[in-house]
Amino acid sequence: MTKIKTQYNRRSFIKISAAAGGGMLIGFSWLTGCTSDKKLKEKIAIPNEWYDLNGYIKIGDTGLVTIYSPNPEIGQNVKTSMPMIVAEELDVDWDNVVVEQGSLDEDAFKNPQFAGGSLSIKLSWDALRMAGATGRRMLLEAAAKEWGISVSDLAVSKGIIKEKNGDRTISYGDIASKAVGIEIPEEVELKDVKDFEIIGTSKKNVDGKKIATGEPLFGLDFQREGMKLAMIQHPPAFGMQVKDFNVDEIKAMPGVSDAFIIDTTIGDSSWSDEKGFNQLIAVVGDSTWQLMKAKKAIRANWEVVSDLESSETHQKSLEKALMSGKVKDIRKDGNPDEAFKKAVKIIERTYSSPFIPHNTLEPMNFFANVTEDSAELIGPTQTPKALEDSVSKLLTLPIEKITVDMTRIGGGFGRRLYVHFGVEAAAISKKIGKPVKLIYAREDDMTQGTYRPAYLSTYKAGLDENNNLIALSVRGAGLPEGPVFPNRFPAGTIDNYIAEKIAGETNVTTGAWRAPRSHFTAGAEQAFLDEVAEAAGKDPIDFRLELFDRAINNPVGEKHDYDAERYAGVLKLVKEKSNWGEKKPGVYRGVAAYYCHFSYVAEVVDLVMENGEPKVQKVWCAVDCGIVVNKDAAINMIQGGVVDGIGHAMYGQLTFDNGSPNEMNFDRYQLIRHSQAPKDIEVFFVENDIAPTGLGEPGLPPAVGALANALYQATGRRLSKQPFSRYMNVEDKQLIG
Repeated sequence: MTKIKTQYNRRSFIKISAAAGGGMLIGFSWLTGCTSDKKLKEKIAIPNEWYDLNGYIKIGDTGLVTIYSPNPEIGQNVKTSMPMIVAEELDVDWDNVVVEQGSLDEDAFKNPQFAGGSLSIKLSWDALRMAGATGRRMLLEAAAKEWGISVSDLAVSKGIIKEKNGDRTISYGDIASKAVGIEIPEEVELKDVKDFEIIGTSKKNVDGKKIATGEPLFGLDFQREGMKLAMIQHPPAFGMQVKDFNVDEIKAMPGVSDAFIIDTTIGDSSWSDEKGFNQLIAVVGDSTWQLMKAKKAIRANWEVVSDLESSETHQKSLEKALMSGKVKDIRKDGNPDEAFKKAVKIIERTYSSPFIPHNTLEPMNFFANVTEDSAELIGPTQTPKALEDSVSKLLTLPIEKITVDMTRIGGGFGRRLYVHFGVEAAAISKKIGKPVKLIYAREDDMTQGTYRPAYLSTYKAGLDENNNLIALSVRGAGLPEGPVFPNRFPAGTIDNYIAEKIAGETNVTTGAWRAPRSHFTAGAEQAFLDEVAEAAGKDPIDFRLELFDRAINNPVGEKHDYDAERYAGVLKLVKEKSNWGEKKPGVYRGVAAYYCHFSYVAEVVDLVMENGEPKVQKVWCAVDCGIVVNKDAAINMIQGGVVDGIGHAMYGQLTFDNGSPNEMNFDRYQLIRHSQAPKDIEVFFVENDIAPTGLGEPGLPPAVGALANALYQATGRRLSKQPFSRYMNVEDKQLIG
């Protein structure tokens, strides 16, 4: 077994409280993201009393275990996976575990409460194990004291403690109250990976039945007696603000109780606050249908306060930034300029992608109940602490007067990292003096901003007379953030290499979109490497493996941000599983591999052409994310990332005229259809004992490059502009949107 320091003293790590029926509460600071169905298991009785405290494991006198989790559940299934980790080390029967969503309380949890960056499992792995193992140790010590023997004379399995050399047994529930007086050990033993019985198996989503049967879980489900509904209208274009509107006419409409302009400007704003539309028209009433009719009747005077940008403006801004913009980050190895002069072959291509929205399935919504001296906020947010801070600033309310409760999130992908919709709900509630639930129409969300940035990157490679890659450069600009990661692959593999990240300017508001920047860079980089491999007369996988060999055996430069052996490992695995060298008539293959969020993913896409349209038949995925906690959930996340990546690369685009988005709903903005999704996605995991890393995002980026490379094999065209469907039959011109 591995020993781990508990790192916490008795007061800070564990709070012991005797429940009326006896029981032990185990609190710990890194229990992030786990929640579960509140329905108790039929096979075990409900304890006499529960202490409903956030951030604790509770063991009742019946042996039932409840875990309160502080972090949001965003569909990545941490509601199931994280309790699995605790239950494993606690050595409790999984059927006896119940998990509930906690409220925002970072003082109690002593850790950030958020969902983003594929970090939930990675950041909490050690502490979750430590919490479970500490609880197990205390229960064993209590039993040993009760029986007058040593802890080493005891064994435990599924919540039942047994005397190794005797017949006595006792359940966790029966001994829990006796563990109250046990001191916290300075260190505890963790299980060996080979002894895991829960981690590494497949457990069904603990909220699965509720989701399937439509039980209330999401923000849109939330109801409160006396609650009003609200909708907003923001300016029609970036660069405009509201001056006035036909307020009396709107307030006189059926079902409308109030209408007014709110200002959600926060002086000391943070990255998560709204930067585009702070002055909004709010309409309050009794039903969404009546409010939507009222919104259509609004006649507002909008005034122009900054440039009204178009797609052509965005294209020029990117080109200008790429040519002469300020470099924000750079890596340079060797002398690329001299190497390019000596190159026999030069390959160069520019890649681009447009702005795109997040389009979460659950529309943006939030509940707020603001009084003179308090604010209650309930809804789907990835960053509850950021919301609390912003509402405190807006309302000039002390933090301790604000509560934030999190509902299950019906899609986020980075969209709900930003808190303006919760802030707006709070501002409306304060204005009307009543509880209110703000609901966005799809058009409100798609035209509000917080989009994935638009990107433009130019790649150039030089080959010598022996087709060796002797130089490579990449220069990438974004509106506003550039997409280049200077120290990622292929850094460390080429003697003469330069990577430059450049920022552009726009008044369109942008934000994190699933696998930020990586989703574009992986597609561009991996498509370009295939083109270089072809120019060198080499197999695409063999070409990449040669580069990884260099990084493994004789790396260039002082550092690079990846483990070359693990990177090469997923390529080798996907090559084996997909039978890469096999040729099938009418089937076109593409490969890509990428590292982000501390995980490695390689994918092979097989597609066919049907009536001139590409159809993805199968995708093979090889994944190295360390230890896989819940196999079903892990497979689902990779599959979802593949579908998401292929769909947006093929079809997603948002264009602008005079600052106004043209695609306002799904009648003009195309999402991938069921008939366009891959028919089969097979996922293989590298088995190792490395602590888990990110998984919600890494499956998406390589799908873009593998698709682009398969499309080239099928059409003979190197598609460098997204969405691919728009440019499959268009002359290669550099366009954005």
